[in-house]
Amino acid sequence: MSEWVTTERREDVALLTLNRPQALNALDRATLEGLRADLAEIAADDSIRALVLTGAGRAFAAGADIAEMRSLSPMEAEAFSRLGHRTMLDFEALAIPTIAAVNGFALGGGCELALACDWIYASEKARFGQPEVALGLIPGFGGTSRLTRRVGVAWAKELVMTGEPIRAEDAMRIGLVNRIWAPEELLEGALGAARQAAAKGPLAVSLAKRVLDEGQDADARTAHALEQNGFGLIFGTEDHAEGMDAFLEKRDPVFRRR
Repeated sequence: MSEWVTTERREDVALLTLNRPQALNALDRATLEGLRADLAEIAADDSIRALVLTGAGRAFAAGADIAEMRSLSPMEAEAFSRLGHRTMLDFEALAIPTIAAVNGFALGGGCELALACDWIYASEKARFGQPEVALGLIPGFGGTSRLTRRVGVAWAKELVMTGEPIRAEDAMRIGLVNRIWAPEELLEGALGAARQAAAKGPLAVSLAKRVLDEGQDADARTAHALEQNGFGLIFGTEDHAEGMDAFLEKRDPVFRRR
């Protein structure tokens, strides 16, 4: 774990907070390794059914730690990029919904971190960007691929190649952000959506996420086959019977993750 990441439980939702406000929550090795350790614990805990990620202070994460990166050799820089990629993959590999609650700056590695979550909610004060070219660099934590998939190649090229940040309104317009909230309402809005997902059948939510993720890398025929297979698999669970019985009996379901 890292002193720069705090973990809280809000019932069956995990809240991770990047807590390095004096450095605008810049992502150094310790923070990335701390995130990976926390994610491993969350992945092993079946009682956690959703996750919200946010930042302390006026930034979500203002990017990778430039001071730490300045002296890296090419091999060390590649290793640092691999660590960032592994961290983002850890988020994507979680079987639960993950929501980025972007409260301020999400630049460079911070934008890439938000992109590794299933969807993004933003404060009205949020700013998004991939400014690496202004430092003579390129994105290193997955920005060139995840941003392209989220907003399309033309917008990704503009954001990456100009390095200019955009406001929350523009981020929502191009599909980077799902919803915009007043700053004081952002966290509760994200937690509310997480609770909504957590209240649904956990096996169904997990399988739906997997089919969605795997389907976007496949051709249409394969994606349809993945869905058909998943639809059949879910009928082998007790939760599906409970959910359908509860609907027919006009009561709330009690899902047991089996």
